[in-house]
Amino acid sequence: MNCLLTGIGGQGIVFASKLISQTAMNAGKKVRTAETIGMAQRGGSVVSHVRVGDGTVSPLIGKGHADVIIAFEPGEALRVSDYLAPTGVMIVSDQGVQSPADALTKKEYRIEEYLDELNHLPQQVIILSGQAIRDILKSSKVLNVALVGAACGAGKLDCSLEELEETIEVLAPQKFVDLNKRALKVGYDLAN
Repeated sequence: MNCLLTGIGGQGIVFASKLISQTAMNAGKKVRTAETIGMAQRGGSVVSHVRVGDGTVSPLIGKGHADVIIAFEPGEALRVSDYLAPTGVMIVSDQGVQSPADALTKKEYRIEEYLDELNHLPQQVIILSGQAIRDILKSSKVLNVALVGAACGAGKLDCSLEELEETIEVLAPQKFVDLNKRALKVGYDLAN
């Protein structure tokens, strides 16, 4: 299972990556991960590779080999879309965040155009309303976990919702465990 996560620093990509990889390790599976987080503190692009399986040697996913891409932001989703396998699924939050690099170059952020391009990819693309998820959960801090739940609901993570919930109990601070579990379930249900 090859999962690529992408977004802008501060959106919870690293936590989501740890949730997926730890869940796989808890099930006794071999896991390789790699992250580019150098720009994360500055709000730049962040990409995390999670590869699960016995035949996995390199931690990096090759172009055209991601079974699932979890994109926290539409512009970043387009940037990595060539990594998606022909039978892959892309889970995308519709909430746009212009990166500081784009803002500095005065590059126009065209969210409607980005979403339209994503809808025209040949693979399955599930675009979720970040605002709707926030409204349901009454929190903006667990959108990342909801997107992981959606990837599970789409059948692309090679784990169950219950296994993800068990990992949440260990990874999340105790006072946020219930909220994170609800976020997983909301995302799971939205992908079905």
